[in-house]
Amino acid sequence: MIADIALALPEIFLAVAAMVLLVFGVYAGEKSTRFVATAAIVALAAAIVLVLGRQAATGFGGMFVVDAFGSFAKILILVGTGLAIAMSLGYLRDQGIERFEFPVLLMLSTIGMMIMVSAGDLIALYLGLELQSLAIYVCAAFKRDSTRSTEAGLKYFVLGALSSGMLLYGASLVYGFAGTTSFAGLAQVLQGGGTPIGVLVGLVFIAAGIAFKCSAAPFHMWTPDVYEGAPTPVTSFMAAAPKVAAIALFMRVFLVPFGGMVEEWRQIIVVIAVLSMVLGAFAAIGQSNIKRLMAYSSIGHVGYALIGLAAANQEGVRGVLIYLAIYLAMNVGTFGVILCMRRATGYSEEISDLAGLARTRPGLAAAMAVFMFSLAGVPPLAGFFGKFYVFMAAVNAGLYVLAVIGVVTSVVGAYYYLRIVKLMYFDAPAEPFAANTDRGVGVVTVAAGLFTLFFFVYPAPIVAGAQIAARALLP
Repeated sequence: MIADIALALPEIFLAVAAMVLLVFGVYAGEKSTRFVATAAIVALAAAIVLVLGRQAATGFGGMFVVDAFGSFAKILILVGTGLAIAMSLGYLRDQGIERFEFPVLLMLSTIGMMIMVSAGDLIALYLGLELQSLAIYVCAAFKRDSTRSTEAGLKYFVLGALSSGMLLYGASLVYGFAGTTSFAGLAQVLQGGGTPIGVLVGLVFIAAGIAFKCSAAPFHMWTPDVYEGAPTPVTSFMAAAPKVAAIALFMRVFLVPFGGMVEEWRQIIVVIAVLSMVLGAFAAIGQSNIKRLMAYSSIGHVGYALIGLAAANQEGVRGVLIYLAIYLAMNVGTFGVILCMRRATGYSEEISDLAGLARTRPGLAAAMAVFMFSLAGVPPLAGFFGKFYVFMAAVNAGLYVLAVIGVVTSVVGAYYYLRIVKLMYFDAPAEPFAANTDRGVGVVTVAAGLFTLFFFVYPAPIVAGAQIAARALLP
């Protein structure tokens, strides 16, 4: 039992830290928000150290797996959460919703994500998934006086409950026909071929449930409305850490217990990836709200990441992990710029308000241009290398059509990214934004911009870490 607890030490540490900060906030009142947020960031950094200090092992009767793959994903999740908390304080204060519960909720959601990526059993998977989701439902509706925020939280909750039901139904089918919920047990049962039809149907439902969590088409319907309605720091969090966790979960579930059914489930992943890329490329073109545009952009990028999963090999897993690391930086940076779109009358979300930004706020325009070019996949920015790794994995796996569709949709998607750059640099200036006084947003945006801009100079740590993680998942 002690060995099991030691394996889950980062998760247990975060849970204890969240409870302590919650109790402290209750007694100290709303004025403690900044201290609680700072302490939460410190706790997340300490959890990264604990994650790095663990050896590969399995605990809790095989339900909890510690390996290099899970550690890589957890570090990205912890970094994403810390950056989201750092960027949130100024916005929460300006909107009059500065409450100590916010960083605590993000910590609890992070614990759920960490359990998800270490799941070695369908039951552990579901527990992690629900812990992550329940906290985000609350965060989406955190701005209680806003109709849009309340609607976003309710819509996400209702559709999330539906997706959880689909996932549970799929898990029950798999258990009924395979006789186990353990990933190791399922791999052993299914490795001999002759997959029971019930397991295949169950896998389809599990895929639908996980696809909802990472907003892959055709299970994306909640994404644009929730991204637009939720407070912007919540949207930045949802576009980063939960996305990483859901795609990492996708890979662990499909490649470990169902690794012997690649030919069966590859068709599902290919369809989801193609639909996501096409929808993300074309639906974003007509958007006027920057957060809705980023919602459709995220759907497209999930499609690109799933190309690596469809390859179903070490190269594909490595490509997806590199893509997730780069995607995290690009998205957090973009939302940092969006949080700087503030005037005396309040925060702005319209793309047209970025017109002429290069003349009024040249630094902010340069940062946004870097992120837009990178999201479009323009070399030598980081986004190009993310797509390069997953496309090459698809080509080497013989998935030529999927790779071609990915390249074509990238070209189409480049239109709406470059349109923003054109607005900022060539259109007449709109009313200028107020000077950014939130140091957290400024630091995060600059750091993300430098990472995106200079990734090509020294990509070795990310690439080597992703390679080690890929070998751990697919020895």
